[in-house]
Amino acid sequence: MRRYVPVAVLVFAVYIVFSGSVSPYDLVIGALLAVGVSLAASRYLVRDPSKACSIGRFARLVWYALYYLTVAEFRAHRKVIGIILSRDMPVRPAIVRVPYRARGEYTVVASANSITNTPGTVVVDIDTDKSLFYVHWIYAEGLDPETAYENILKDFETRLSRVFE
Repeated sequence: MRRYVPVAVLVFAVYIVFSGSVSPYDLVIGALLAVGVSLAASRYLVRDPSKACSIGRFARLVWYALYYLTVAEFRAHRKVIGIILSRDMPVRPAIVRVPYRARGEYTVVASANSITNTPGTVVVDIDTDKSLFYVHWIYAEGLDPETAYENILKDFETRLSRVFE
């Protein structure tokens, strides 16, 4: 039971947020969808039920989502809009190596998704043997891996490690 409830709650919350409705119809459909997805996917998604049921981890996940959807996205959009609106189009595109320090695969995947979904950066490859992301960066502020880590990954990885590890 502890394996299924967190997935169902998360699916239900996402459904309600994206449907934008709390009508009885949407509540019932959301609940049915949440139960179905939870029954089908929880055994593949949840390895440690005690971690999945942690209220603290869930709160940190919500906090990360708020940070990502407000602060991180705003900064990235502002930078890209500045590039677009500039007369001389000041881009310095490069594919840079970004070392990741996370050990949990959920943290690594969530970090890669956060980078890719942020305007101006896209993870094009992951080298798990060397713990590196290869990231296309529209405005490379430096080509060395530590500069790339500080500018692209550090905030995401630090926050996501608190959720998943």
